[in-house]
Amino acid sequence: MSTLTIADLQVSVATDQGQKQILRGVDLTIKEGEIHAIMGPNGSGKSTLAYAIAGHPKYTVDGGSITLDGEDVLAMSVDERARAGLFLAMQYPVEIPGVTNTNFLRTAKTAIDGEAPSIRTWVKDVRESMGKLRMDSTFAERNVNEGFSGGEKKRNEILQLELLKPKFAVLDETDSGLDVDALKIVSEGVNRAHQATGLGILLITHYTRILRYISPDFVHVFVAGRVAEEGGAELAERLEEEGYDRFLTGETAAV
Repeated sequence: MSTLTIADLQVSVATDQGQKQILRGVDLTIKEGEIHAIMGPNGSGKSTLAYAIAGHPKYTVDGGSITLDGEDVLAMSVDERARAGLFLAMQYPVEIPGVTNTNFLRTAKTAIDGEAPSIRTWVKDVRESMGKLRMDSTFAERNVNEGFSGGEKKRNEILQLELLKPKFAVLDETDSGLDVDALKIVSEGVNRAHQATGLGILLITHYTRILRYISPDFVHVFVAGRVAEEGGAELAERLEEEGYDRFLTGETAAV
């Protein structure tokens, strides 16, 4: 069983005022097939965790470790992390002018698997995945995310997730900017990937609405760069009712 283990992770980021510490000792273990939801107020370190796992160069790991099946993730380059089985669905997917979705997806699949997929099988898989995500076939020949709406960009991220078949996916506010219909379609795509491959998921969100469609096994509340509370799906429901005020008092609020 594959396992992604985060131990005492401390991360800082460069700002105009110098390095600023964001994560202050995060411990988290995600096993194959588990869905973990990360919730918390703005600025609590949720996206920083996602970027640290993916290897964003702006973020510096000052202490702790990230391992995937015992292998040191922090020693890997970004492409090595992808080949090892890590995937990041970005909160703000970037546009790549001049690169079509078709070429991007097949190049990525070839790089991860070490060999190019069969054209006939690949075309069939892409068409099927796009159909399930309600993406028009013309999106295959459009440049990656160029001119896409917010919802279309998020569907395109899940298209990549379904086709690349990672071991673990970090979904950074995949629900942001989605209307109800798009949220359902994206959630269905995530659930398909989870059920098909035993995908482990780290789902970062502000709101519980996506958790109505993607049921978490564990919920972790981030406050001031630490895990302040952990529980099951019922914890998300409590947060929906009470908010984060009870965490934002005294020393914690001042960090």
